[in-house]
Amino acid sequence: MRQYNIPENSIITVAGTVGVGKTTMTKRLADALGFQASFEQVDVNPYLDLFYDDFKSWSFHLQIYFLAERFKEQKRIFNVGGGFVQDRSIYEDADIFARMHYENGTMTEVDYKTYVNLFEAMVLTPYFPQPDLLIYLDGPLEYILERIHQRGRPMEVKTADEYWVELHSRYENWIRNFDLCPVLTLNIKDYDLNNQHSLESIIKRVEKSIKKPDAN
Repeated sequence: MRQYNIPENSIITVAGTVGVGKTTMTKRLADALGFQASFEQVDVNPYLDLFYDDFKSWSFHLQIYFLAERFKEQKRIFNVGGGFVQDRSIYEDADIFARMHYENGTMTEVDYKTYVNLFEAMVLTPYFPQPDLLIYLDGPLEYILERIHQRGRPMEVKTADEYWVELHSRYENWIRNFDLCPVLTLNIKDYDLNNQHSLESIIKRVEKSIKKPDAN
């Protein structure tokens, strides 16, 4: 494995809408860098199926669950140390998902304020570790919708495309204003993670984008 000009204790977070390939990117990049991978645990989430059946009844429960799990994982990453590539950021839940359900009326104002208060108390503090680089995966909306349907998760396939369209739009607005760390935007149609040359080109862009005090 060749050595890359990326500090060995870097936290790289992979962000993007549903179906854009975050998990695959996390795995390939972590393997290539010799970093640990932190994955979103979809299969053990007790609220996910309930949420897709009834947004209004379960959006608050789901977001509180995600907040707790991501916060625990962030603490684990900090305690374990070393380099990590992380599947999805904690910021997407608050700035995109929770806000969308509040603004669409599928989360009450009381629940939303409770969620925001918890998020700010847990995350918006000087000692909460922020990522050193956020890789934002994007692509044409039609292509992303095709990927969601091809993946075939029943809870996603039965969800109206309008939901994914709005989510994609909100992600685009969110990333334009995200400034907590450097951002590297990748179009999912521009690379093939099964191709070593393509993966190497992404890592070169990561090397150029990441900035840390101890970086050479």
